[in-house]
Amino acid sequence: MDAKNSRYLSIDALRGVIMLLMALDHANYFVAQAHPLGEHWGGNFPVYQDALSFITRLVTHLSAPGFFFLMGVGMVLFVQARRQRGWSEWQVIGHFVLRGLVLIFLQFTIVNQAWKLGPERFPEIYIGVLFALGCAMIIASLTLKLKPWHWLAIAGVLFLGTEMLHPAPGQWGLNEPWGLLTVYSGGTWQIWSNYPVLPWLELVFFGMFVGSWLKDNPQKTAKHIFWLGIIFLLAYAVIRLGDGFGNIRPRAGDSWIDFLNVVKYPPSMAFSLLAMGANLILLSGINAVPDRASRWLKPLAIFGRVPLFFYVVHLYLYLAIGAVLTPQGTSIPKMYPYWLLGLAVLYPLCMFYGRLKKRYPSNFLLRYW
Repeated sequence: MDAKNSRYLSIDALRGVIMLLMALDHANYFVAQAHPLGEHWGGNFPVYQDALSFITRLVTHLSAPGFFFLMGVGMVLFVQARRQRGWSEWQVIGHFVLRGLVLIFLQFTIVNQAWKLGPERFPEIYIGVLFALGCAMIIASLTLKLKPWHWLAIAGVLFLGTEMLHPAPGQWGLNEPWGLLTVYSGGTWQIWSNYPVLPWLELVFFGMFVGSWLKDNPQKTAKHIFWLGIIFLLAYAVIRLGDGFGNIRPRAGDSWIDFLNVVKYPPSMAFSLLAMGANLILLSGINAVPDRASRWLKPLAIFGRVPLFFYVVHLYLYLAIGAVLTPQGTSIPKMYPYWLLGLAVLYPLCMFYGRLKKRYPSNFLLRYW
């Protein structure tokens, strides 16, 4: 792929991949009704009876870190494009602030309603991924004048600092509202947080740093991020083998599943290294696809170019599939065809919406969805 096209197609394609994996995770929840307990920093930790159940969950770990990372990359590329069009700094910041507020609004209205209609009891107020994405976008938008190495430094401070500030597993049950919003997960049936902002914000700043590389030299960056991904995975192995700092809580056992079964809520250092190592290697591989084969990436990009539309629609789609076709749940193997069915329905919808956005790029509603 040429430098300019690969920069955007590879990002959209990676986003498409992680959205498909996210859909698999939510099909597991709504259709199979076999979704494990969350990988929280305290309390009960997921136990898997077979490899397929664990792998079905493991591959979806790329999704949330990928979204935060790619949002950071996308913010830098968006700023570059809008500055070339003559946007002022305040116009750019205003765009990100408004978009962040839209994400937060959708979290507490349309998205949380989908979860409440699902097969399990759900808290009254849920701090989910759109809330954290929205807050992170607003915070990061205030740093656009900084240098790329400043973003990397902030990411590093958050990477280490949130781990050092995190409560010990024995303190599970803390539900102080400010802590739930910023540092740790948990809560009550009245308010529950899976996505405190600060541990996920590090991935946005890291994405902004990589985005600054990408906008200047896409091909060279692809090689750098491959080796960076390898380094991340090696660092993950060291931290897991050490079974101490960086894991938040120790491994549950000595099996290969225990080695890969990491704390996601909030993301431990081990979780971030594992997921981002895989994401970086995948992005490098996608970027290396030659021009003649790049057409195979375009179906993924169809999904990746309308992430918010996909996210909202897919929740209600799998909710409906589960309620109508598998009201009592089903096995993991039987869930996979329903996952693919949902993707088949989503594909033309995403294609239509993507074309609509391209046709009316200045429309207020379409710009923020």
